[in-house]
Amino acid sequence: MTSSENPPTQEPTPAANDAAPTAEASLVETAIARAVAAEARIAELEAEQTKLKDQALRALAEAENTRRRAQREIEERERFALTGFARELTSVVDNLRRALETLTPDARAADGKFDQFAQGIELTEREFLAILDRNGIKRVVPTGLAFDHNLHQAIAQIESPDAAPGTVLQVVQAGYTLQGRILRPAMVVVAKAPSASPPPSVDTSA
Repeated sequence: MTSSENPPTQEPTPAANDAAPTAEASLVETAIARAVAAEARIAELEAEQTKLKDQALRALAEAENTRRRAQREIEERERFALTGFARELTSVVDNLRRALETLTPDARAADGKFDQFAQGIELTEREFLAILDRNGIKRVVPTGLAFDHNLHQAIAQIESPDAAPGTVLQVVQAGYTLQGRILRPAMVVVAKAPSASPPPSVDTSA
C-alpha cells in the first residue's frame, strides 16, 4: 500500500445519526410545554382579572345602595321629624272646632257678638288648617265614605237601612295624615246592616 492512497471514508455510526433528531425533538417539546404553561398562566390571570373586576363592580354597587339607603333615611327623618309637634297641633284644631260647636246657630243669631266671635274662630280654624296643609298635614273627615282601617278607627256600629254596611255615618274626631302617613286615625261611627226582623208569630191556639 502506498502513502498516496486516500484512507477509506468513515461512515457515521447509527448512534450519531439518532442524536440530532432527539435533541431537536426535546427542544420542540420544551417549547410546546412552555407555550402551554404560558397560555395556562394567561388564562389564570384573565380569570383572576375578571374576578377582581366583578368584585369591584359589586363593591361599587353595594356602596351606591348604601348611599341611597342613607339618603332615604335622612329624607324620612326630615319629613317626619315634626310628627310629635304636628300631633299636638291637631289638638289645637280640635279645640277650635269644639268652641265653634258650642256656639249654636240660634245663639249666633240671637247675639251679634257671639256671631262675630264665631266668625273669628272660623277664620282662625281655616287659616290653621291651611298652614297644616302647606306642611303636609292633611285633615281626614270621611263622613259618607267607606270605612278604611288604614285611616279610620271605628268606635261604634249603628244599624242603618239607608247606608251600605261599612259606610262612615259620623266622625266623632277628625283624623290627620302627615306626608301621606297616618298621624292620627279618624274616630268614626260605621253603618252595619239592619238585623233581620223576626218572623211573625202564628197563633196555633185555635
